[in-house]
Amino acid sequence: MFELDSITLSRLLTAMTLIFHIIFATIGVGIPLLISLAELIGIKKKDPYYQLLARRWTRGFVITVAVGVVTGTAIGLQLSLLWPSFMRIAGNVISLPLFLETFAFFFEAIFLGVYLYTWDRFKKPIYHWLFSIPVIIGSGFSAVFITTVNAFMNTPTGFSMEDGKITAIDPIKAMLNPAAPTKVFHVLTSSYMTSAAILAAIAAFVILKNRGKASIYYKKALKLTVTVTFVFSILTAIAGDLSAKFLAEYQPEKLAAAEWHFDTSEGADLLLFGRLNADNEVEMALRLPKFLSFLAFGDFNAEVKGLNEYPKEEIPPLWIHYMFDMMVSLGMYAIGVTLLYMLFMKIKKWNEHNRLLLWLLILNGPFAMLAIEFGWVYAEVGRQPWILRGFMKVATAATTSPHVGKMLLLFLALYIVLAVLCLTVLRRLFKNNPADLELAERYPGLPKEEI
Repeated sequence: MFELDSITLSRLLTAMTLIFHIIFATIGVGIPLLISLAELIGIKKKDPYYQLLARRWTRGFVITVAVGVVTGTAIGLQLSLLWPSFMRIAGNVISLPLFLETFAFFFEAIFLGVYLYTWDRFKKPIYHWLFSIPVIIGSGFSAVFITTVNAFMNTPTGFSMEDGKITAIDPIKAMLNPAAPTKVFHVLTSSYMTSAAILAAIAAFVILKNRGKASIYYKKALKLTVTVTFVFSILTAIAGDLSAKFLAEYQPEKLAAAEWHFDTSEGADLLLFGRLNADNEVEMALRLPKFLSFLAFGDFNAEVKGLNEYPKEEIPPLWIHYMFDMMVSLGMYAIGVTLLYMLFMKIKKWNEHNRLLLWLLILNGPFAMLAIEFGWVYAEVGRQPWILRGFMKVATAATTSPHVGKMLLLFLALYIVLAVLCLTVLRRLFKNNPADLELAERYPGLPKEEI
C-alpha cells in the first residue's frame, strides 16, 4: 500500500490551504479599490448606477472577507504545526511584519464596519466615501506585510547563523529584504487586476444572458471594471518584468528552471511551452531568440546562468516551466481582451457588447485567478528544495507527526464547506435582490426605460 510521509503530507496540506486562501486574499485586496472608485464616480457625476455598484459590491465583499479570515487563520495555525523548525528561525527574525499584518487587518476591519453602517448618514456623500480610503490602505498593507514574509523566505537577511544559533537580528532589514519590493508590487497589481477581471466577468455574463440588452447598471459596471483590469494588467506586466530581473540577480536557478536553460550562454533564447526528453533536451518549444537575456538583464546579448552551474539537489522541479508559461500567457490574454473591448467602446460603429467579446471577457475572470494560482505555485515550488533559501531545506523544516494525513482530510472538508457556503450565500444575496429592482426602490425618480 502506498503511503505518503509527513513531509509530503505537510507540503500538500500547506499547498491546498494557500491555493484556497489566495482566492479570498486576492479579492480582499482588490475589491475595496473598485468599491471606492465606483462610489467616487457616482458622487462626482451624481450617478445612481455607480453608487449602487459600490453598495452591492460591498455586500459581496463582506462575505468573502469572512471566509478569508478563516483561511488566513488556518495558515497561521499550520505554520506552527507543520513547520516548527522553520518557525523557530522565522519567528525570531520575521515576526515584525507578521504582527503588523494583524494590525493592518484590524485597521481594515474597523473602517469596513464604519463604512458599512454609515451609508446615507451624511448630508455630503463624499464624507462617507472617505471611509473607503482606510479600507483600501488596510487591505493593501495587509498584503504588503505578509508578502515581505514570503519574500524573506526567498532572500533571508537581517540575521546571522553561528553554530546553528541566530544572532545579530535586525527585523527591519529582514522585512525590507531584496525580494520585497518586486514581490509586493507584483502582488498588489495582480490583485487589483484579478478582482476587476472577476467583476467584469460577472457583468459580461449578465449582459450576455440578456442578449446584450441588460440594464445600464451592468453596462456601466462592465466599462469600469474592464478599464481597471486593463490599467492593472499593464502594471502587472511591468511588475513581472522587474521580477524576472530580480530573479536573474538573486535567484538565477529559479529563472533558469522556469525557462529550461541548462547551459550558461550569451543571447539566451526564451522558451514557451514545449517538452523535455529523457536527455533534458527541449522539443517542440516556441523560441524567441535572445529574449531570455533581455528579460533577465535588459540586454539581448547578456549572459544568463544555466542550471548546469548548480548541484542537482538544489535545482527546482523543472515542471515549473509550465506554471511560468501559463501565468505569462494568461496575463497577456488579459491585456489583449481588455484592450480589444476598449477599442470597440471607442469606435461608435462597433458594438462592445457583441457575443464573442462578452465571452472573451467572461473567460478572463477565471483566467486571471488561474494566473494568480499558477504564479504562486511557480513562486513557491521554484524556491525548492529550500524553505528558507540557503539556510534550511523543506525536509528539515517539516514536522515528524504521524497525524498530518488526518489534518489534511479535516481541512479539505473545512474548505469544501466554506466554498459551498460562500457560493450559496453570494448567490442568494444577489439573486433575491436583483439590481434592477433595487434601483427602482432606491431611486424611484429614475425612468423605467433607464433601469
